[in-house]
Amino acid sequence: QVQLVESGGGLVQPGGSLRLSCAASGRIFSIKSMGWYRQVPGKERELVATITTTTAIGGSTNYADSVKARFTISRDNAKNTVYLQMNSLKPEDTAVYYCNAASYAMTYWGKGTLVTVSS
Repeated sequence: QVQLVESGGGLVQPGGSLRLSCAASGRIFSIKSMGWYRQVPGKERELVATITTTTAIGGSTNYADSVKARFTISRDNAKNTVYLQMNSLKPEDTAVYYCNAASYAMTYWGKGTLVTVSS
C-alpha cells in the first residue's frame, strides 16, 4: 500500500500563487509516476500534471493544456514528496486537488486539498 497526504490548499486571489505538496509513504519503491488531478462538483476528475518517478532525479512531465506555462510539477526524492507550484491562478482553477500515485498494478489517491481562487 501507498499512503498520500496532500497539503497547501487554501484561498487565494486571482493572479496569486499556491504550492501544493504530496508526501508519499509505504511501498513507494513500486511507484512509477505521481501526479495531480482536480475535481469540481458535478464534473469528472481531470488530470492537471504528472511526473515519472522511475529515475533518481528529474522525470518526464505532462500537463493539461489549461495549466501549461502556469503550473509546474516537481519532486524531491529524498522527501518522497511531489509538489505542484501554481502561478497566475484563475477562478476556474478552483477545485479539490488530489494527489495520485501509480504503480504497474495499482493506483492510489490522497484525500484531496481544496483550492479556492476568488477575490
